[in-house]
Amino acid sequence: MRKGPDLDQVFNRRATVVGFTAILMWSLLAALTVATGDIPPFQLATLCFALGGVIGLVWTAARGELRLLISQPVMVWVHGVGGIFGYHFFYFTALRHGAPAEVSLIAYLWPLLIVLFSAVLPAHRLQGHHIIGALLGFAGVALIFVGRGSGISTTEPVGYLAAGACALIWSAYSVGNRIFSQAPTSLVTGFCLVSSLLSGICHLGFEQTLWPQTTAAWWAVLGLGLGPVGLAFFVWDYGCKQGDLRILGAASYLAPLLSTGVLLVLGLDRLRLSIILAAVLVTGGAVIAARDLVKGGSADSKAPR
Repeated sequence: MRKGPDLDQVFNRRATVVGFTAILMWSLLAALTVATGDIPPFQLATLCFALGGVIGLVWTAARGELRLLISQPVMVWVHGVGGIFGYHFFYFTALRHGAPAEVSLIAYLWPLLIVLFSAVLPAHRLQGHHIIGALLGFAGVALIFVGRGSGISTTEPVGYLAAGACALIWSAYSVGNRIFSQAPTSLVTGFCLVSSLLSGICHLGFEQTLWPQTTAAWWAVLGLGLGPVGLAFFVWDYGCKQGDLRILGAASYLAPLLSTGVLLVLGLDRLRLSIILAAVLVTGGAVIAARDLVKGGSADSKAPR
């Protein structure tokens, strides 16, 4: 039976807003990572994925859904672990072989790709304002990274390739969530735990173990595991499966903008004209892309079911 349009609009709007909270949490990623000190990236990922996975395990058990973790098709696991662990593996690889500003900008093609890839999904008719919003957002993020500069670092070809893989993997994972929409969000618990195991293997193979040196650093690790590298994956999963991917994709460019704002407040970055212009572009792009939501329900909800 087809739902009434009002119920569809409320549901889609709520899911989109829930997914947007992941973007807010990712805006704290840079500041919390800096606060952890010199912990190697794969070791940090191991700790954070484990924290997010354990908390998710408690939540899943409380909901009586533990059995769902072992009753999913193999492709669902390949998709989930490949997305979460795969993105971080290639991002860390890109940083090892390239200038942070350059590889980060390439990796941040994923919001634009989400908007474009969403066109293949049922009821996700791509409109001009979605593309314009995503392009404005990318232009704003480009100003942030280019203005930040990359010092004397140079990017090797493998760095560019790895950064490009990041963009493709996360956009494919996000859009693919819609295809696997029947898989429960609690399954992200398993994705995090497996990603923690794989990150631990990479840490032992590529890095030297360095533990947090201060209480504040440990709190930062906990904060990462609870938020940007924990709960964020759960709400993003829900938002991608039930919300408007076009809006979420374009709005994702707010994450690096807000992240820069947090660094400014903490005195870890300096205000530049490029940041002000970036704020105008990213915010304007997000508002343009979210026009349907602001006007009262996504276009997704108005399409025939």
